Amino acid sequence: MNNLFQDARPRALSVSELNHQARHLLESSFMQVWVEGELSGFSRPSSGHWYFSLKDQKCQVRCAMFRGQNQRIRPLPKEGDQVRIRGKVTLYENRGDFQIIVEHMEPAGLGALQQAFEELKRKLQAEGLFEAGRKKPIPSMPTHIGVITSPTGAAIHDILTVLERRCPAIPITLYPTTVQGKPATAEIVCAIEAAQAHGLADVLIVGRGGGSLEDLWCFNEEAVARAIGACTIPTVSAVGHETDVTIADFVADLRAPTPSAAAEKVSPDQNEMLRQVNDRDHRLANSARRVLQRLNTKLEHLRARLRDPRRELLDKAQRLDELEVRLGKAIAQSLDRSQVRSAHLAQRLAMQSPGTQLTNSREVLDRSALQLEKAIQQALARFNDKLGHTASTLNLVSPLATLGRGYAIVRDQRNNIVRNATDVTTGDQISAHLANGSLTAEIKSVNPNSTWPKNPTD
Repeated sequence: MNNLFQDARPRALSVSELNHQARHLLESSFMQVWVEGELSGFSRPSSGHWYFSLKDQKCQVRCAMFRGQNQRIRPLPKEGDQVRIRGKVTLYENRGDFQIIVEHMEPAGLGALQQAFEELKRKLQAEGLFEAGRKKPIPSMPTHIGVITSPTGAAIHDILTVLERRCPAIPITLYPTTVQGKPATAEIVCAIEAAQAHGLADVLIVGRGGGSLEDLWCFNEEAVARAIGACTIPTVSAVGHETDVTIADFVADLRAPTPSAAAEKVSPDQNEMLRQVNDRDHRLANSARRVLQRLNTKLEHLRARLRDPRRELLDKAQRLDELEVRLGKAIAQSLDRSQVRSAHLAQRLAMQSPGTQLTNSREVLDRSALQLEKAIQQALARFNDKLGHTASTLNLVSPLATLGRGYAIVRDQRNNIVRNATDVTTGDQISAHLANGSLTAEIKSVNPNSTWPKNPTD
């Protein structure tokens, strides 16, 4: 019973198995991390490796930076420094310690190199070296490829491997240079100038494999950036890994994330080219076949339409006879229409003859003269009637008619008409104008209050 009970229990892991699985889990979950904290417990044994802890107010984590990585760190860190590290999370299986294997370290905040990177980036961007309008197109089918990199690095191996696979027929020229350290800057500039002077390459790859910011720094130098910007050959920047970004990437005509990717971008795929050639060969054969079929069909159609020349002449003769008949009919119809039109014009001409028009005009004139004479007589009669009526009216109001009825016009010595008795005085001479003749009299008396007699004969 005890043996059966023990066999039913789950298998227990050994400590080594547990630590190994934990390490595998950590490394697969955290590919690469950046951590910032205070440097604590810093030690440098004779092996050259660094061991220290990073801590904040609550926690700490163990770190190890091996000699191959820490030799580039200047100045040397010291206890209490605030730093940023980049590394891989893992587990030291022998002690079961959770730790970070550090690949890069820099002062916390913006490091000196990073600050120089940002300043140069702003400067060149302000000058327009990053503008898309100044970038040259990369040829799709280069005839010669130039490569500027280290002859012993992984980058040239990756580039050659890709080019050999994709298009081995394209010739390649390597302009060897160091790609790390202070001498690398001048060597890269000289290599770019040499490639231009040779005039062989129509596309240029400039780059190297991955590394720390310090390793890649020569590609952040202003001299290299300006050399790439002034290069007349289309240039591809292929520096580091996909996450690495340098000033050369911004200035180059094209940025590739890795040297292998740069080789793929500048070279055509021979397999794809072969597939296209085969496809076009197949399409050309089909097109030629269709053209030949159309030509054969057209030839058969023309052969079927081909007729005996004698038959063609007979048809033409018959057609000529038909046209002759139609022409005669057309001429006859045209003559008929011309005769009808001539008759019509003659009739219109007779109607428009001057003699006819004069006769018509003379008749109209005679009628108009009679109408005018009658109208004048009627107008004169109306004028005579009106004149007699007006004369009668004038005679009624005429002063002469009034004088004829026994009235007189009396004037004083100044020839003024006398209307009132007070207009004259006793002894004045007056004149009286009658219907016939006039009288002169002297005023004997003036009676202003006398009235006109009711009977004028009184």
